[in-house]
Amino acid sequence: MNMFRTGRSGPGRTTVQEAAARTGHGESGAADAVLLDVREPHERQAGHVPGSVHLPLSLLVAGAALPDRAQARPLVVICRSGSRSRHAAELLAARGAEAVDVVGGLRAWAGAGLPVVDARGRNGTVA
Repeated sequence: MNMFRTGRSGPGRTTVQEAAARTGHGESGAADAVLLDVREPHERQAGHVPGSVHLPLSLLVAGAALPDRAQARPLVVICRSGSRSRHAAELLAARGAEAVDVVGGLRAWAGAGLPVVDARGRNGTVA
């Protein structure tokens, strides 16, 4: 199944398990997609996925370009609960990017026991 397939209903959605596998956080450690965190800076400082790329939704809406590491790559978009990431995935798809959002967001990611670190690299929290 291609999680990046889009239909008339908009960009796809994915589970935290599939997102982890596609972004290098699964058992294989191989990444073919970039995890894009669209939360605000104070949320990211409290806790984020190691290796994720950050671009707040507010900047994306304002037309900001993707960070270099995320350009021309499939994107798995994450926020706290899945609402902002869904909106961001729609914006990115409209710009021609391959993007899906993570159902349940970082809350589901942490709930699945996947890594979340703070700004200092220690165990983080979902803010």
